[in-house]
Amino acid sequence: MTSSNAPVVVGIDGSDGALDAARWAGAVAARFGAPLRIVHALPAVGRNLTQTAAAFTAAMMSYQRDMAEAFLKAADEAVRAENPELSVSTVSFNEPADQVLIDAGADARLVVLGGKKVSPAAALLLGSTALSVATRAACPVVAFRGDKVAPGDGSVVVGVDDSPAAQAALESAFEYAGQFGLAVNAVRSLSLAAPAETGVTIPLLIDWDGVESAELAGLTETVDVHHKRHPGVDAKCFVEPDSPGKALLKHVAGSGLVVVGSRGRNALAGVLLGSTSLNLLHHSPVPVMICRAAREGESHE
Repeated sequence: MTSSNAPVVVGIDGSDGALDAARWAGAVAARFGAPLRIVHALPAVGRNLTQTAAAFTAAMMSYQRDMAEAFLKAADEAVRAENPELSVSTVSFNEPADQVLIDAGADARLVVLGGKKVSPAAALLLGSTALSVATRAACPVVAFRGDKVAPGDGSVVVGVDDSPAAQAALESAFEYAGQFGLAVNAVRSLSLAAPAETGVTIPLLIDWDGVESAELAGLTETVDVHHKRHPGVDAKCFVEPDSPGKALLKHVAGSGLVVVGSRGRNALAGVLLGSTSLNLLHHSPVPVMICRAAREGESHE
């Protein structure tokens, strides 16, 4: 995340899920001592719409424009009722929500998205605001899921591989956990299928116990780097013989947040290359934070 003066930004669309996301974001902003900025913008419009779909989309856009101030007022009141000392501002844009929130992420501590769940079909065929923002914003992005509007319960689960994005995810997980007095559960996926590049053709001949021990040792070493920067946070390491998405979902029960890294640079890359993030966006019962590594020349400090 970034400096304390940077706001937590939450995008709303008038849905109950978005209102809950605003309340969650307000609680996070209050704990970090950051201001909250509530943003309303227009839904992204799909391409090659039929005449009927185009008419429906036009009506939806008109409704969103007409109701923008009412949606913002409801979110503002809900947040202030629970965090009366929090600095809250609201703003409406007559532009697509994904680009508005990506731009807002340039100087934000965190972008939080509330609304409908993301399905694989919707993400691939129609485009997804959550996926687009998560893979392009400069700051961590949280897709609000579940019904826990008061953060601070349960552990923080973070997926760890060898990518720079995973390092960013670990740092964000420890920072969040430190603020709320939570534990971090770091999870690494260990596929039972032998990687093709190893040249191994008979997986049964692999010493999987040895591989798991080596992976656990490596994971522990990686996590320890971040633990030293956040010594007050308890951390545990797990190596799971599953795909990344399934490995993380095994630890979701009882958690309050799942954190993953994204290698994607756009929504299409996220769909084609990053099935873990999409799987979590679709199935996770708790908020999902997606982080990416800073590009060369960028800094999140």
